[in-house]
Amino acid sequence: MYKNQFKSVIDFVIAFVSLLLMGPIFLTMLVVLSYANSGKPFFFQKRPGKNEQIFKLIKFKTMNDKKDVNGVLLSDVARLTKLGVFVRKTSLDEIPQLFNVLKGDMSLIGPRPLLPEYLSLYNSKQKKRHNVKPGITGWAQINGRNAISWQKKFEYDVWYVENISFFLDVKIFFKTFLKIFKSEGINKEGEATTIKFTGNE
Repeated sequence: MYKNQFKSVIDFVIAFVSLLLMGPIFLTMLVVLSYANSGKPFFFQKRPGKNEQIFKLIKFKTMNDKKDVNGVLLSDVARLTKLGVFVRKTSLDEIPQLFNVLKGDMSLIGPRPLLPEYLSLYNSKQKKRHNVKPGITGWAQINGRNAISWQKKFEYDVWYVENISFFLDVKIFFKTFLKIFKSEGINKEGEATTIKFTGNE
């Protein structure tokens, strides 16, 4: 009953209240990132949601759009700004995803929405991560975030899908704040951004 009915209601209420409470922070980030990113404070990207349905995810923009002499975007590492590093470290870039929750594309808690190009790389078990709405945070995020292997991350995602409960979501919700406070698991050691999944991990 919680998974199919109450979870969506709770998601909507908490997302709505959170946006109201974080209004000043949201507006501050909007102004600062608009200035830092030439009037482009938001980052939009297509991601697969529940049942692999594609939706447009929104985050605060942490990388600039600098290109090389041939007009090709520089690497993620080269484009990640100092302000972007701070925004990612504090997870402030995730705030706009509350709008995705209000729209019903996402949940507060669930497997993180990844890239559409990964869909063809999942095995049958890994595909189960799309049996529920993706989340802003999840079981994998409080158990290593981006510092763990893709295989381990998917194991945590599937375990969550098979064990969803109200109390598990509450546990993940509060442990997420602890992870943010400690700035743990943002990326693997020596990497500025998340390593792409190739299907070989």
